[in-house]
Amino acid sequence: MCDEYAAPWRLWFDQWDLVAATAVESPHGTPIPLGSVIFRPVNRRPGWPFTYMELDRSTVAAFGTGPTPQLAVWVTGTWGFTADADQVATLAANVLAGAGTIIVSDGSQAGPGDLLILGTERVLVTSKTAAAASLTQSGAGCSTAAASDQALTTTGAGALNPGEVILLDSEQMLVADVTAGVATVTRAWNGTTLAAHSSATVYAYRQLGVLRGQLGTTAAEYSSGAAVSRHRVPAIIRDLAIAESVNRILQEGSGYARTVGSGDAAMPAPGIALADIWDEARTTYGRKARTRAV
Repeated sequence: MCDEYAAPWRLWFDQWDLVAATAVESPHGTPIPLGSVIFRPVNRRPGWPFTYMELDRSTVAAFGTGPTPQLAVWVTGTWGFTADADQVATLAANVLAGAGTIIVSDGSQAGPGDLLILGTERVLVTSKTAAAASLTQSGAGCSTAAASDQALTTTGAGALNPGEVILLDSEQMLVADVTAGVATVTRAWNGTTLAAHSSATVYAYRQLGVLRGQLGTTAAEYSSGAAVSRHRVPAIIRDLAIAESVNRILQEGSGYARTVGSGDAAMPAPGIALADIWDEARTTYGRKARTRAV
């Protein structure tokens, strides 16, 4: 149906998905109160997208055209299919608006490729490096170059978290558990070499290199202790990204000539399973086609 028959109080977002709106203007610069706008579908749970909006016809709100009908309606907000997030840490130091790194309280919950949320700002993690954990090794734990010497006792104002990678001298360790201030660690992590340590400064991989102000947000200043959340990617989309990455590595390694079977039964790898996961992702998260204007 032609859009000339569309209701004048309704605006479809077409290829865009709106998770949450912070302002509606029409024409640009003239606000429409959010209380006069209905975002639909109205029964979506928080964090899921809206596909169109309507003006509340019980109010006096109206779309203005300004000098021309072009760019007559402006919607500011968070766009995307979901805005689900989980708090994973707090900031361990103040962050300036122009800073390219942040230090978090727990380095086990974020790494390169993650999208983090600071206030209303989105930041993309590009790297992870070690930062002082305000702890010093004490006692006999990890004082020998033995894989069985796993009980690390520390002194200082900091704390360790299960799942974190830490650094003593040049040896990395994985924190498996923390009980009563004693960390059980896996020695010689990431191919590093077992070594004896004495009163070593403890570093944790908590300093994140980040790209600031992503996805249309603006970089700002934050105080130590501010919440750090991580965007939760839908499981099927995560699986699809991993599958595509693995497929790309295998294809490049074979010169894009992968086969299955052998001898007379050899045939090109069809990638049927990859096509199946694409279909599932499109079915679950793909935008449905709009065939009518109303």
